[in-house]
Amino acid sequence: MLDSRVDYPGMPGRQALERIDLVIFDCDGVLIDSEPIASRTLAETLQGAGIAITAAEAHLKFTGNSESIIGEMCRRDYGITDIPELFQTWHQRLFEEFSRSLLPIPGISDVVYSLDRPKCVASNSTMRRLRNSLGILDLWSAFGEGVFSAEVVARPKPAPDLLLHCAEHFRARPSRCVMIDDSIHGVASAVSAGMTAVGFIDPADPRPQRHAALVAAGAFAVAVGAEHLGAILEDVGGTL
Repeated sequence: MLDSRVDYPGMPGRQALERIDLVIFDCDGVLIDSEPIASRTLAETLQGAGIAITAAEAHLKFTGNSESIIGEMCRRDYGITDIPELFQTWHQRLFEEFSRSLLPIPGISDVVYSLDRPKCVASNSTMRRLRNSLGILDLWSAFGEGVFSAEVVARPKPAPDLLLHCAEHFRARPSRCVMIDDSIHGVASAVSAGMTAVGFIDPADPRPQRHAALVAAGAFAVAVGAEHLGAILEDVGGTL
């Protein structure tokens, strides 16, 4: 297994990457630096509903979950019954802040645009959120029609449904697909789908023990920041 602590120079090599049928990217925390914004605005919304929670606590608790699961957690843990109203308030704050301050993960655009393999996005976010986040950045155009929300399948990640939907859309063999995700749900989804999982860690991510958690979930390798990702993809391609 690659050690993410090593500095891997260069970008993906064509010979190795030709063995990859499809590269699948998670969105939040991999392509866009959205998760701190989402955590802060969700914490503010919950505070407005009388819940004592900080942005850091919201980040640890909710990051990586689909909105349907976040809603269930708010109902179960905080007794909030009107989840649609809560989410309406949250989304208004969230999308306004995205429009002001959302940026791509540093260096990720270079990795995405360097790939000459088919690529797509597979996110647990709703398509509305994707259009109001990734959709306001130039990076959206790199994927064309290949931006998929878990809304198109019965079960979000960690189920394999969304990733298998992507593979079917591109007529790609699951065994030669690579999924890049910053959450254990995404890594578990890739493993369940019979794909190679690459974990991703934003160097600014405050969550502890991310490397160990992603490896334990089944990641082939873990990139710490976009600068490692290209060489890791080349190494993955050499093993398929």
